[in-house]
Amino acid sequence: MEKISSLSIFTSKYWTTSTSELKKLRTLTFAGMTIALSIVLNSFSIPVGENLNIRFTFLVFSLGALIFGPITGLLVGAACDLLGFVLHPSGVFFPGYTLSTMLEFFIYGLFLYRSRITIVKIFLTKFFVNYGIHVGLGALWSKILFNKGYLYFFANSIIKNTIMLPIEVIMLVLLLQLLFPALTHMGMVQKENCKHIPFI
Repeated sequence: MEKISSLSIFTSKYWTTSTSELKKLRTLTFAGMTIALSIVLNSFSIPVGENLNIRFTFLVFSLGALIFGPITGLLVGAACDLLGFVLHPSGVFFPGYTLSTMLEFFIYGLFLYRSRITIVKIFLTKFFVNYGIHVGLGALWSKILFNKGYLYFFANSIIKNTIMLPIEVIMLVLLLQLLFPALTHMGMVQKENCKHIPFI
């Protein structure tokens, strides 16, 4: 069983290790499962308000990126968006959304892959995903597609993502806490998070 250890994103070993995940059959199998599950879950949501829904795909994205890292995550993100559009087309295809999905996987990988997981780190991960990708890039893509002012979409998006941020953080903490013992036993994550996820 492979020993999983923490690596800093500022070292070359982190990036070579992340790249080498593409050569592992277990990683590729899990990546395929991530793609399939994300496409299925994308059809489900729980409405909590006007134009506000709890979705579950981010849980699959984050768990997958935690295991196979940011490099594989970029490719899996592209596959998720492209296959999702082919299987469930909605409107016109727009490559900006493909880029957003790729970057979402990449950010999850940067924060969670080969890393000591904490509640603060999970919060920061969702903070950058929600505000950087969903708000920042999402508003830009909407401006391009619907020809309205950027601030109009930015304001709507920032309210939704601010409301959803604590909910999504709690959901992700609970999921990882539930799955860490099994993932540790399979040698997919390091042992230090097996019993509980620390705050800092």
